[in-house]
Amino acid sequence: MNRQLIRSYILLVAIAIALFTVPVAFTLTDQLRDDTRESVLREAKTMALLLGNGDPASCQALDEMALAYGEETPGEVQVTVTDASWDCVPKRPAPDRDPALTDVLEKRKPEAVDWGSDLIWGRNLVITVPARQTTAEGAGKGPVVGAVRINYSTQDLTYRLWTIWGFRAGLAVAVLAAAAAIGSFAARRITAPLRQLNDMASKFSDGDLTARSEVTGPTETQTLARTLNQAGERLDTLVASQRIFVADASHQLRTPLTALRLSLDNIADGVDDEFVQEDVEQATSEVVRMSRLVNGLLVLARAEAKVSAAEPLPLVDVIEERFSVWRPAADERGVTIALEGVAGGRPLVLASPGHLDQVLDNVLSNALEVSPDGGTITVEVSAHPDEVVLSVLDQGPGMSDAEKSRAFDRFWRGQGLTGRSGSGLGLAIVKQLVTDDGGTAALRDAPGGGLCVRFSLRRAAPRSGG
Repeated sequence: MNRQLIRSYILLVAIAIALFTVPVAFTLTDQLRDDTRESVLREAKTMALLLGNGDPASCQALDEMALAYGEETPGEVQVTVTDASWDCVPKRPAPDRDPALTDVLEKRKPEAVDWGSDLIWGRNLVITVPARQTTAEGAGKGPVVGAVRINYSTQDLTYRLWTIWGFRAGLAVAVLAAAAAIGSFAARRITAPLRQLNDMASKFSDGDLTARSEVTGPTETQTLARTLNQAGERLDTLVASQRIFVADASHQLRTPLTALRLSLDNIADGVDDEFVQEDVEQATSEVVRMSRLVNGLLVLARAEAKVSAAEPLPLVDVIEERFSVWRPAADERGVTIALEGVAGGRPLVLASPGHLDQVLDNVLSNALEVSPDGGTITVEVSAHPDEVVLSVLDQGPGMSDAEKSRAFDRFWRGQGLTGRSGSGLGLAIVKQLVTDDGGTAALRDAPGGGLCVRFSLRRAAPRSGG
């Protein structure tokens, strides 16, 4: 939006400059052209009067005037007479016979003006005027006795033309640059409230329903900000109530589920009928799955409540501790769990106590379930100035792009091995915990096949004194 406002502002200024500057430049150009024409024509007519007088004094004055004109201006004077016996034979070169000179000498035109080009002007302005004999009726009233031609170089006119247009072009560029700077500042001021609303909406999309926007800007923007703030408060209240309900319901369901499982175990121990035992085992597996679901809901509700603050934790130590828990299960299937990328140090990350443990447990559990016998689960740690990247790579079947786009949704279960027995909350819990600690979670294809679960965690400053 900023760019559109700036472009619109510059376009308006450019139109204003074109409407007010270009006509003025054309007017100045026409004035320069007309003034030059009138000046040269006036000098030519003056010299034509001297030629028409025919007396020696006039001829001498004509020669002196032509000489001075050639020295002081970029023009050259040429004089011709129709009769060689004319008393005033000037000491000037005669012009070549051409249609313009013929028209003037034969009285077809009062004067001939040739700019040398139809556009603005050529290299020379050529003006030819007739010289009429002075009679008793007055100067210039008799027959045509000759002609005066001035070849005036337009080099100086061209320079002045470039000065006129160049100055205005430079001024236009400066004005447009200033307009761009002013437009950029104005656009930022105008769109500042919209950016605040966009930041608020972005936080909403990330799950932060406590975000609020300042009520600033025009009346329409203030009204929109108030409406969004009120909607945010209502959503926050509703979601908080839902989380409390889920947490309470999950907590209350744990006890009867535990009792139900004990009852089923007692029934299984007290009967010998294979069909009854099979039914009891099936019911027990459903109770176990329901217990996992209830425990997942309880963990998710606690994660969303954000009851604990992030603190510096040694990531590698947490990983090695979880390895010790999961390695026996991996060894039963011949799966290797390896840690790579920690040769450069043991970075600290900002995380709430217990969050990293739950994240690693969920991801390692999924990776172990989909890994083939004899496969390898690789955990990579890459430290950067502001973040630490943790990647868990397995050699399982992986996920399609459509599955990866929904894998973090709650209660979504894929078509793979984990989809048949999982609750659909594992990766949702993982993303919630990582996001609460200011990190990000993403799924990618692992090199060589399989899935890569990638976490970006905030890096903590090293502890002083140790």
